[in-house]
Amino acid sequence: MADQMNMADMFGKMMDMQKKMSETQDSLASITVTAEAGGGMIKVTANGQQRVTSISIEKEVVDPEDIELLEDLIIAGVNKALDEAAVVAKEEMTKTAGSFLPPGFDPGNLGI
Repeated sequence: MADQMNMADMFGKMMDMQKKMSETQDSLASITVTAEAGGGMIKVTANGQQRVTSISIEKEVVDPEDIELLEDLIIAGVNKALDEAAVVAKEEMTKTAGSFLPPGFDPGNLGI
């Protein structure tokens, strides 16, 4: 009988954790990071769900004779913003998962 209660308790905790992780995932949409490339000539904003939400380009960097430079700067800015967003997302998910784990357990072991 005690095993059934322990299993029910563990199942309830797993359901709570799943719900909290889902809520955290949803809240990542409201967290933003902004990365710059080309000394601030390109600014890319992404959210915690790793979606680009805006790109700002200074007029000075737009040279019809050098489109490749503009393309490279945009790619660099987007990649940097997405990397920063991934770090923020991992931190938030790790915090959430950690609140359900035993003390000293590394949530990184869960592949989060």
